[in-house]
Amino acid sequence: MKQTKIRKVGILTGGGDCPGLNAVIRAVTKSAISNYGWEVFGIEDGYAGLIEKRGHELTQAHVSGILTIGGTILGTSNRADPFRVPVVKGKKVFYEDHSDRAIEHFRQWGLDVLVAVGGDGTLSIANKLCKKGIPVVGIPKTIDNDLMGTDYTFGFHTAVSICTEAIDRLHTTAAAHHRVMILEVMGRNAGWIALHSGSAGGADIILIPEFPYTMEAVCKTVKKRAQHGKKFSLIVVAEGAKERGGKVIEKKRDLKNPYPVKLGGVGKYLEEQIEKCTGLETRSASLGHIQRGGSPTPPDRNLGTLFGTYAVELIHHQKWGQMVCTQGSSVRSIPIERAVNKLKTVTPDDPLVRASEAVSISFGR
Repeated sequence: MKQTKIRKVGILTGGGDCPGLNAVIRAVTKSAISNYGWEVFGIEDGYAGLIEKRGHELTQAHVSGILTIGGTILGTSNRADPFRVPVVKGKKVFYEDHSDRAIEHFRQWGLDVLVAVGGDGTLSIANKLCKKGIPVVGIPKTIDNDLMGTDYTFGFHTAVSICTEAIDRLHTTAAAHHRVMILEVMGRNAGWIALHSGSAGGADIILIPEFPYTMEAVCKTVKKRAQHGKKFSLIVVAEGAKERGGKVIEKKRDLKNPYPVKLGGVGKYLEEQIEKCTGLETRSASLGHIQRGGSPTPPDRNLGTLFGTYAVELIHHQKWGQMVCTQGSSVRSIPIERAVNKLKTVTPDDPLVRASEAVSISFGR
């Protein structure tokens, strides 16, 4: 891709909302304007704005005071994909490629580069646009922490903090009523939120997608605790966890969504099975979208700021097709293609898995 003089930077936030998005928008806008004198243009509602030509200028005033605010001032969409736009014809849904239209809008706005902030879906689309000639820089966002090549994504720390607080609160009611309490958390096909919050909250059992569980092992742990005088048990389960030989539990399907399978309900399933198996009173709770809302924690505000300012440096050096990432104590970049090639999931030799097992936390195996 040839070198170009940078004058105007476009930025969009795609996929699910996430604490820290505004920190990134603020960092990109302030550093681009202050350090290089570039214009910054905000594309509304993720790729929907690029397809429909909706956006507006971002100034220093627009991003003043947004660091602590959750969500995104630009709006987002987890359905819009310029390469796969759903079109309803009669009773059927067809998909059309509107990427050329999106690229034309990019050029009509006079943009020189696109900063795409999102998870694997958003960045996969960004990678395709880059291959079609659009200069792109990616910033990883997801509470699931499942993007390859980066130790952490912003939003993850806030989600873990919210889940850990919920576990702490369930702990007291579980102890008071001598119950088995189950907390279902997000993460889709990765168990990072369940692992980190379960460990931090002192859960007795953590169930994640990477390690299929057996009801026999789960009930054995609960019964053993009861036999040793432990009058309650705490279980954290990721929404994508499944029984060995079984399937994930689906809430519903939405064919218009890039992720048509909506997970949910494994907590309720465990509640029924454990109560039937052990005879112990069991209750479940699901945090759902609470994990994604509210003000970002200080680590996510700082990570968003680091990612946003580093993305501007990548633009300055015209390193297209790169995603900002954190590796150890360093912020650097890797090709977007590497980041979206496969999901980053929990492995049996993860240090926190080993530490959890060392303090007698069961993974239901």
